[in-house]
Amino acid sequence: MKCKRLHNRGGTFMENRSSGLLLHVSALPGKYGIGDFGENAYQFVDFLSATGTKYWQILPLGITSFGDSPYQSFSAFAGNPYFIDFDRLVEAGWLKQSEIIRTDLGEDEECVDYAKLYEGKMALLDKAFQRAYPEVEGELDRFTAEHEDWLPDFACFMAIKKAHGNVAWTEWPAPYRLRDEKVLDEFHGKHRKDIHFWVFTQYLFFEHWGDLKHYANQKGIRIIGDIPIYVAADSADVWSRPDLYKLKENLEPSVVAGVPPDMMSDTGQLWGNPIYDWERMEKEGYHWWVRRVEESFRLYDAVRIDHFRGFEAYWEVPAEDETAENGEWVKGPGMSLFKAIREQLGEKEILAEDLGFLTQEVHDLIEETGYPGMKVLQFGFGGEEGYLPHNYTRHTIAYTGNHDTQTMRGWLESADEEAVEAARAYLNLTEEEGYVDGLIRGVFASSSNLAIIPVQDLLGLDDSARFNVPSTIGGNWEWRLTQDDLQKRHRKHLKNLNERYGRSL
Repeated sequence: MKCKRLHNRGGTFMENRSSGLLLHVSALPGKYGIGDFGENAYQFVDFLSATGTKYWQILPLGITSFGDSPYQSFSAFAGNPYFIDFDRLVEAGWLKQSEIIRTDLGEDEECVDYAKLYEGKMALLDKAFQRAYPEVEGELDRFTAEHEDWLPDFACFMAIKKAHGNVAWTEWPAPYRLRDEKVLDEFHGKHRKDIHFWVFTQYLFFEHWGDLKHYANQKGIRIIGDIPIYVAADSADVWSRPDLYKLKENLEPSVVAGVPPDMMSDTGQLWGNPIYDWERMEKEGYHWWVRRVEESFRLYDAVRIDHFRGFEAYWEVPAEDETAENGEWVKGPGMSLFKAIREQLGEKEILAEDLGFLTQEVHDLIEETGYPGMKVLQFGFGGEEGYLPHNYTRHTIAYTGNHDTQTMRGWLESADEEAVEAARAYLNLTEEEGYVDGLIRGVFASSSNLAIIPVQDLLGLDDSARFNVPSTIGGNWEWRLTQDDLQKRHRKHLKNLNERYGRSL
């Protein structure tokens, strides 16, 4: 018996054939050590518009923590200060260009140096804050009130963290760790300006991102954002509401999240995030999750929810384990969560990241929500026939690969001959066209209403441009475009693909 769909397919989302490029903001070119919301972001929007491409898919915009992963953030709601447009701070008179030039933000324009950014960029933001503060102090109070559900806790969390040598909140003195009201009030009184600094970073982040998104929308470009399923253990979210997570008496996780061994990793992926206490969340009407989704739709036009299968059942690993191999499947909230989101927020344009080990129950959940799922071509030639284009339906998003996979050129160079031969025969790949371009063609020609490719595949780059290798720390999230990478031939090629396969904006 067919499940009744929750989410209708009306409206504009994926109603017609369209395409998108996957490129995280950090990977944009630019002169300040990392991609940001400045001039190069606007130029990328112009590139999308000129090629008839409708969607720009990005990764989470949160402030990064351990490992520099956008999926491990100090807050599920706060934005990354690294993305603030420094040119606008110079124009406002809050920073001097000479100060930026004297600051080492990394010398390699093709690679983000997060250690140097942490030392240099935050110091520059503090300079800007000191100059701007007399002018914006009242505005920061207004902005805090506007985001009172999360911003006061986040700003206080970050200020306390800095005051205690940036150690994890579980290592803070007990009054701070346990949120003693009197101690927190005293801290706020003594450190009002330190707390306001973090408000200032969010004020700038939301203003600059809002302007960029408005520009993109005016050009007909829609932003697909990303919600990580879990939050980081060392986050304002867990510190402010520890009762929403499965924690020990000392407030450290008793169990952590991950996925079992699969095509991505022989030992699984041990993410280390705390697990939600779904029963407690359900009793509160899933208020925290509803609020998170609501805030996400203030930032994005559509939202991809990462690791969607974890809502049906999630892989729970003992916190002391060093790999994810010995976990167990535990039932998640299922449909009750998405009914609550719909009842409180209405219809939302949500995408389900439905990769990994999928059971019939997961398929049924996705079917019932009506959310479109992902089809990754690269997996189709590794024995997963469901990822081959002849199995795609209209209500799916087709990809060559994603931020966790090899680039298509990297895959071609490392896959066994049998898999490459299968791809060659399936798509009639030729050296004249180029194998990578032929694989992209297969995605664009598919019946999926939305086709998205990573920029690295459009450029035909090898695995030196790979963005992330799951279950590894170091060397990830660093790759960047350079000013000269996207050329006229790429614009022409992408435009031709959109026109040929009926995906033009």
